[in-house]
Amino acid sequence: MKNVIAAPRKLRLISRFRLRGLLTTALVALAIPALVAPALVVPVHASQTAEPVRPGTPDDLNITQSGSYLSGRLATRVKDFASAAAFYEETLATDPQNPFLLERTFMLKMANGEIDFAGELARDLDAMKLGNFLGYLVTSVNLAQDKKFRSAASALKNDPGGGPLAELTLTLAKAWMEAGAGEVDKALSRIDGLKGPEWFDVFKANHAALIAQNAGRPKLALERIEAAYNADRGALRVADSYARLLASNGKKKEALAVLAEYDEIVPGHPLLKASREAIESGKKIPPLVKSPLLGVAELLNGLGSAIGRDGAEELAAAYLNLSLYLNPDADFAAIALGGLHERMNNPQRAIEALEQVPQSSPLKRDAEIQIALNFNALEKVDEARAHLEALIKQDPSDLEAITSLGNVLRAHKMFAEAEKIYSGGIDTVKDTDGRHWALFYYRGICRERLKQWDGAEADLRKALELYPDQPMVLNYLGYSLVDQNLKLDEALGMIKKAVALRPSDGYIVDSLGWAYYRLGRYEDAVKELERAVELRPGDPTINDHLGDAYWKVGRRLEARFQWNHARDLSPEPEDLPKILDKIANGLMDEPATPTAANTSGNGG
Repeated sequence: MKNVIAAPRKLRLISRFRLRGLLTTALVALAIPALVAPALVVPVHASQTAEPVRPGTPDDLNITQSGSYLSGRLATRVKDFASAAAFYEETLATDPQNPFLLERTFMLKMANGEIDFAGELARDLDAMKLGNFLGYLVTSVNLAQDKKFRSAASALKNDPGGGPLAELTLTLAKAWMEAGAGEVDKALSRIDGLKGPEWFDVFKANHAALIAQNAGRPKLALERIEAAYNADRGALRVADSYARLLASNGKKKEALAVLAEYDEIVPGHPLLKASREAIESGKKIPPLVKSPLLGVAELLNGLGSAIGRDGAEELAAAYLNLSLYLNPDADFAAIALGGLHERMNNPQRAIEALEQVPQSSPLKRDAEIQIALNFNALEKVDEARAHLEALIKQDPSDLEAITSLGNVLRAHKMFAEAEKIYSGGIDTVKDTDGRHWALFYYRGICRERLKQWDGAEADLRKALELYPDQPMVLNYLGYSLVDQNLKLDEALGMIKKAVALRPSDGYIVDSLGWAYYRLGRYEDAVKELERAVELRPGDPTINDHLGDAYWKVGRRLEARFQWNHARDLSPEPEDLPKILDKIANGLMDEPATPTAANTSGNGG
């Protein structure tokens, strides 16, 4: 089955009351000087103008302990941290001495970015001797804000129940506080003495390097960052730090070689591009971290970005929000937090996080593109379109923004407009290479949908020329040929190759089954289509195809079952009458006519 559309379908919100007054002082906003990038001119975001939704129990209902508690549990389960934090706050107000409610409320306030209020709860955690490692950390950074670094280090107590992550966090944060107190050797010894799993090594070496650099020991910093780089050459921030420290130590050639090596992994990353330009210019490279609090922010950014999957979203959000609280210019933390909210299917919160990327950041354009895609996920296609058009107007050769805009339009079946956008992007490319295959693939999809087959076939074959054996292109071109009863042997070969490359892709397996169906090989069709339904049980078109194949092999009862199932899975409006007719009348004796290609799923 052709995969045509890529259309995702899917605060900071204020609590109704406080258990106590908020802290009278907030942490001072500290900023790392960033490499200057041109300011982006983009439309005002909807999140900047919309009225905030108030989480928690509605004003016209009474607050009850059981109601707020159960609502908080449900909100936690669906990862709505704003509502969960508000409901647990309400529950805690009914039983302020309950240690479980206190810890849950603290954690959810951290995950929701309400750091000031979490700071108050951290004091309560300490008073009740509950031993929460994040509570220690919040108390410590509040002391460090007042330059009380020795007290801040003392506040970071051991938490035996916290596990390896807590131990790593507390140890490195304590080292930063000791460095802030002028005890750099003590800080480095503390890091060296930390024992743990192998994944500790890159964090230990990286932060030892940053502490040494911050203390004015460039040679020691270079020695430590080299160890971090050798521990994990794929870590972007470590590679960037290594290159910068090499340049600071007069090793410009070696610094550029490190950046070139990473460019082989992730070509053209904007952060490394900015570092390369700064190094090539011969300018003095400033330290990546210029204060202990910013060092802690960097630590939380790195750990929060690493743990934000597989059930650790709440803790990751707490780390990243605290990182942004300590360093509002922490672009990586903002992007990581945005990505976390995207994975939790909360595009509005993702937008709010991505908006925090500063104008001066090399990552600002990437953040703005992602904001537009989140508007699209909210079904705000006009906002997404205006946002991307503004970026393209500023840089007409920005293929990432062009491709994103084309994909948004294509997702909403605006094929003529999407085709024009892709064509404009292709026109900016002088010499096409493997990086450009997707532009031709996407334009080929649009032209096929617009019934411009000659142009579509040329584009799809060009995409294969640029990226031989690309399974999505093989599948789409092969399916399209089968759909038109053209070059059937070649088409079947393409689809078989796509299945071999992606045997677990239900859409591609469906293509193979449907090709067999069109060739009259109905038993083979049933076999492949049954497997496709197993892989994609919720897809209406695959179920419809299986019903057709069942009918052709005489399994009439099962055919009607599949068609009824397809009907109940919200097929495309143009497909529904055909399905209903088959349920009522079955298939005619003449060869089957395929239903329209499915428009769900990810078109690449």
